[in-house]
Amino acid sequence: MSERRAARKIKIGNIFIGGNEPIAVQSMLNKRSDDFVGSVAQAKELETAGCDIIRAAVPDMAAVRLINELKNAVKIPVVADIHFDYRLALECVSAGVDKIRINPGNIGSEDRVKAVADACANAGVPIRIGVNSGSVEKEILAKYGSPTPEAMAESAMYHASLLEKFDFNNIVISIKSSNVQNTVAAYETVASMCDYPLHLGVTEAGTKHMGIIKSAAGIGSLLAHGIGDTIRVSLTDEPVEEIKAGIDILKALNLRQNCVEIVSCPTCGRTRINMIEIAGKVTELLADCKKPLKVAVMGCAVNGPGEAREADIGIAGGDGCGLIFKKGEIIRKVSEDKLVEELMNEIEKM
Repeated sequence: MSERRAARKIKIGNIFIGGNEPIAVQSMLNKRSDDFVGSVAQAKELETAGCDIIRAAVPDMAAVRLINELKNAVKIPVVADIHFDYRLALECVSAGVDKIRINPGNIGSEDRVKAVADACANAGVPIRIGVNSGSVEKEILAKYGSPTPEAMAESAMYHASLLEKFDFNNIVISIKSSNVQNTVAAYETVASMCDYPLHLGVTEAGTKHMGIIKSAAGIGSLLAHGIGDTIRVSLTDEPVEEIKAGIDILKALNLRQNCVEIVSCPTCGRTRINMIEIAGKVTELLADCKKPLKVAVMGCAVNGPGEAREADIGIAGGDGCGLIFKKGEIIRKVSEDKLVEELMNEIEKM
């Protein structure tokens, strides 16, 4: 892992991002903006799943009420996603929103930009500038010929400059493409141009399977090189799946400590227990465990206590039986049907 980029620290509701703060995982509600009951229920589900920041679309004045509903329902920060109409931003700030997502270049004249900047400054509300390959200004596209990483970075800094003109620098930047390589290059470029916190993501990543793979490749690459302060895994799926994937990316990089890391072997011809079923069951049972443990689920004695000796605790299969081990040392032998139960009992004691 590379040393983390030195981003300025900003406050979003009751959390901070940037600096040495933990990487925050966020998602966006996908219920209709006028479905207040459904949106609140989904927000609560996301909070329970470990979401750190929730974003909601506010397409019209009627949807501003959703901000009040969400603020009363969950304890985590709420972000209003706004396009074009600066008045929506002003109303959401008045409603107590924790962050605004808006592009200053899309809301009209300088007095409108100043109105939003002043309102956010007075309320201590940060603004996220969100640029993607489809939103780069025509003049910048003409300069670069296409939405290159450099073009997207220049677009992001242009939007930031519109706020900086009014002494506003409580800014977060996202700069996404559906192309993984372009996304990584764009973030690397903008990371060298400013110290604003960066919201990472691969936009339009796709349905669950491919979306997670593209997001892990893009987000994971950037985080491994010290770039990024908050992440969203964008999936054409239920938002709670985005949170699960985001947390797993952080776990894979050892950036999320208050959870279990499960390692399991891919199985081979030596395996004599139902490894796939057992590994799935252990993963399910430990999904909400907050203990910082490394748990191994191994198929046989060859790659059990030896190969997984760094695990805090683990199991290794035999022929209708298995071993429970801690830090490579065998504790006892148990029957296959008791393997998961005995493992959970040991973890409960730890």
